[in-house]
Amino acid sequence: MTMNLKLTFSTFLALVAFAANSILCRLALVQNDAGALIDPTSFTLVRLISGALMLLILCLLYRDSRDTAEVPSRLKQVWQSGNWSSATALFIYALGFSYAYVSLATGVGALILFGAVQITLILLSFINGHRMKWLEWLGLAVAFSGFVYLVLPTLSTPSAVGFVLMALAGVAWGIYTWHGKKVSKALFATTSNFIRTLPLLLIALVFVGFQLDITLQGFWLAVASGALMSGMGYAIWYAVLAHMSASVAAVLQLLVPILATLGGVIFANEAVTLHLILASAAVLGGVLIVLIGKRK
Repeated sequence: MTMNLKLTFSTFLALVAFAANSILCRLALVQNDAGALIDPTSFTLVRLISGALMLLILCLLYRDSRDTAEVPSRLKQVWQSGNWSSATALFIYALGFSYAYVSLATGVGALILFGAVQITLILLSFINGHRMKWLEWLGLAVAFSGFVYLVLPTLSTPSAVGFVLMALAGVAWGIYTWHGKKVSKALFATTSNFIRTLPLLLIALVFVGFQLDITLQGFWLAVASGALMSGMGYAIWYAVLAHMSASVAAVLQLLVPILATLGGVIFANEAVTLHLILASAAVLGGVLIVLIGKRK
């Protein structure tokens, strides 16, 4: 009973961390009379650096009864656990995530992100040999209908650029998650991939001319997003994944857009519209139908 309560609480913390990333990013990047607290590139830079540092500390602190490696050997293990293809996907996700939230509300952004993640994973599963049943096809059709409804130009829709960027971020995170199914030490692999994104960020800085616009408040919001919600949140999530099936984990992630929407209402004074509720129900309900179909 104690173990179940601990698992439930840890899972809830991880999902809250995922939703909090959306809230923190939106708070940092929303435009007001004085401008944004931080620009998207700077937010991504601080987020990934602080996340890499937090994850590296966790790797150095983490030990099990079979692990007797010294620090230099452990650092080598950490580096070798990741790869450049996963790091590139992580980089595209993080950068697209930041730029998309310049123009998207918190809940809409999270909906697009996690909807795209789930659909990407479904399509990758299909490409790799899984043949979908009629219930899965029905769910996929419902989910895509929700996306179409979300972006119809005659309704109160999100920015087209923001939608494309967040959908791209979701596809990248879906690919990154798919790659993660093959790793044996998820924490080490995530740390290595975070570190590998830093050279890619330097390339991005060249394109923006190293013109960084950072306030102290924006900096700490990015640190909180990177070190706590990404670093600690991912570590907690990987710990609880060992105790649940992949389908259960996927269904649980569907709670994130709902949590992010509630957070946006509480912390960013955003409104919940009927349009967003209907789109959310279609996208998340469609993905849930697919997952039910996979289990059957």
